[in-house]
Amino acid sequence: MKPLEHYKDGFWVFAYGSLLWNPGFEYEEAVRVRLKDHARRFCMWSICYRGTVANPGLVLALTEEQGGLCEGIAFKVSAKNALKTLEELRARELVTSAYLEREIHVTDQNDQDMAALTYVIDIAHDQYTGPLSLQKQASIIANAHGERGPNSEYLFNTVSYIEQAQMHDGDLFTLRDLVQEEVLNTK
Repeated sequence: MKPLEHYKDGFWVFAYGSLLWNPGFEYEEAVRVRLKDHARRFCMWSICYRGTVANPGLVLALTEEQGGLCEGIAFKVSAKNALKTLEELRARELVTSAYLEREIHVTDQNDQDMAALTYVIDIAHDQYTGPLSLQKQASIIANAHGERGPNSEYLFNTVSYIEQAQMHDGDLFTLRDLVQEEVLNTK
């Protein structure tokens, strides 16, 4: 993790999950980008925001996957807001140390490369789930609730944003359908 001073002149943030629809910080610009050799996966146990220690939920994390591709948004944070924003991001994303803060390179729609800050799962952390079937993910997400609300809401908000932005992530659309079915069956 780089010191705060490294980011004082402003920086880009790569959003792939809840930061897409709830960045929680001011930004100057938002650009659609893609990240190669990574994938967006529900592979992190949520023990506070979307679940509890007794009944954990699942949240998205970036995993390194050769040949993978993750579409998202890069938000440009100004120098004026840089240090405050970085502190807020660290408080939000590093609350349990399951994410690792990384500078990665994303590519915009014009094939321009840019450095961006993002959060990648630490596969050695006990909140990393490892691979789970979509059916298992759906069952967990449909039944978990944390301090920020139902786990299903997190999934639905993310899928809604991705769908509206016309991004591609077939697993998330399938997962949404499975969770909706599970939620209906439990009512």
